[in-house]
Amino acid sequence: MSTKTEPVAAKPAAERPATEHKVVVYQVFTRLFGNTNNTNQPWGTLAQNGVGKFADFTPQALDAIKALGVSHIWYTGVPHHALVNDYSAYGISNDDPDVIKGRAGSPYAVKDYYNVNPDLATDPANRLAEFEQLIARTHQHGMKVLIDIVPNHVARSYQSLSNPEGTEDFGANDDTTVEYARDNNFYYVPGQAFNVPAFQDSYQVLGGEAHPLADGKFAEYPAKWTGNGSRAAQPAFDDWYETVKINYGVKPDGSYDFDSLPADYAAKDWQAHFQFWQGKTVPDSWRKFRDITQYWLAKGVDGFRYDMAEMVPVEFWSYLNSHIKQTNPQAFLLAEVYQPHLYRDYIKLGKMDYLYDKVEFYDSLKLVMQGKGPTSALIETQQRMADIEHHMLHFLENHDEQRIAAPEFAGDARKGLPAMVVSATISTSPTMLYFGQHVGEPGTADAGFGKASRTTIFDYWGVPQHQKWMNGGKFDGGALNADDKALHAYYQRLLSFTAKAPALMGQYAELHSANLAANSGYSEQQLAFARWSDEQKLVVVSHFNADAAVSFNLTLPADLMNRWQLSDGQYSLTDALNNNQYSLAVSNGTGSIALELAPLASVILEL
Repeated sequence: MSTKTEPVAAKPAAERPATEHKVVVYQVFTRLFGNTNNTNQPWGTLAQNGVGKFADFTPQALDAIKALGVSHIWYTGVPHHALVNDYSAYGISNDDPDVIKGRAGSPYAVKDYYNVNPDLATDPANRLAEFEQLIARTHQHGMKVLIDIVPNHVARSYQSLSNPEGTEDFGANDDTTVEYARDNNFYYVPGQAFNVPAFQDSYQVLGGEAHPLADGKFAEYPAKWTGNGSRAAQPAFDDWYETVKINYGVKPDGSYDFDSLPADYAAKDWQAHFQFWQGKTVPDSWRKFRDITQYWLAKGVDGFRYDMAEMVPVEFWSYLNSHIKQTNPQAFLLAEVYQPHLYRDYIKLGKMDYLYDKVEFYDSLKLVMQGKGPTSALIETQQRMADIEHHMLHFLENHDEQRIAAPEFAGDARKGLPAMVVSATISTSPTMLYFGQHVGEPGTADAGFGKASRTTIFDYWGVPQHQKWMNGGKFDGGALNADDKALHAYYQRLLSFTAKAPALMGQYAELHSANLAANSGYSEQQLAFARWSDEQKLVVVSHFNADAAVSFNLTLPADLMNRWQLSDGQYSLTDALNNNQYSLAVSNGTGSIALELAPLASVILEL
């Protein structure tokens, strides 16, 4: 959804980051993390396939995560979402599998924002306290806690059992006789009942298993708009039919029923944004999500990952995020935005700390890993994003993307190594690591609703490579083979280094163009750049060819040598990844490093 404001023009110089060191986020799919069951029956029940618990994040587990250089853990799938399991003994209504994706359910169809997924608790009656204990354990291990907020939509079966006094459910006071009213939480199709979509021939609810509620019906009158914006009383199968769209005061014709932010607020801080909204009347849904985020901040949550943030108007984000920062100025706010022309609006006007760098950097890097694209695209992207580079979180895997080791992606986890070096060191932005990535999880199985190449987020499942790293709760990788142990050790060395390297929060200069022009054996299969601060000087070089070694003399231009104040002579370099020694020769003001890189090798050379 576009906003009324024009995108903020790019600035020639990058903003200085507020953090002293690189942030490393570990995304973990909470339901899968601690599951040691390896039955993996497609469409299997919780009893058949098992499920991970909050309690599985033991001190040993948290120590092992922390050892990867991690500063923040994003516990994915914590809020109570719709799922096919009977918790009626705890006062929880049963969910209808006709409007659930998978058996374990989508974490992005939230049923109760004031409680947590009962699957994750050892004692479902005590589920909220168990999550509070996990927050405390995470903090005790020196890491911060992030959870999901899904502002664009909720489950069709939304019903909170844990509302604090004075708060009401979404839709509780809606006028359902009209399509739209500003303070309605949902949009309606007046006079029409909701109909379950016509499922594709290959799809059967619960894989065809009989279930008393799986009857092709779901009672909803009048029908609500579906989460992705479908206005049909019977959405299509490829719509987000298990969810309903939240109304933020955007009329059906796209016009706004709230105050717009003046364009100059792009240059103002969150305090000014907070003041802007004081005394203004805002749509009811805005206040509900303000209250939800304040509830979790009070429980010790340190920040949020916002699902599909671009589908919600930027003014709401200014309102919500400035209220969050008023409570916790250090809160970590990460948003999923896929339209590059909106990036600067959601950072500057929406006051997001970070956005996914998916469409720009990740998509280009994926092509490089697959041997389908040039490394020059990465340099071009970094230059084009220079004014907001600190705000663009880098990753190689997450719950939406294919696993690197999947045949559909690269087919070999090692092909992620040079990419991870580049992703983690080229920018001052946070780095995100998805659980299982560091041990080569390939995600090769169809789990039921979830299909091969992505680890399922819809099913009860065990994650084989991750389970080997867990090694029955020891978290020592004891069940991994030698190659996978080496992969994990590489990730640990790399990310631990990046988390402490001051140069990675400093200056950047690309070395790619000069070395391509030098025609010295350096090619579009390599990428080289320099990073430096007053305390540290680094040269990073990665080689993306999986089949052949490469040798060349890397040129360091005279301008860089001048900025580093290096006169003619020989200087020692140490590779932070492998502890090997190299030499930098400066002659007539220009630097040169003789390099020989094995297939998929990288060096981070420290002066």
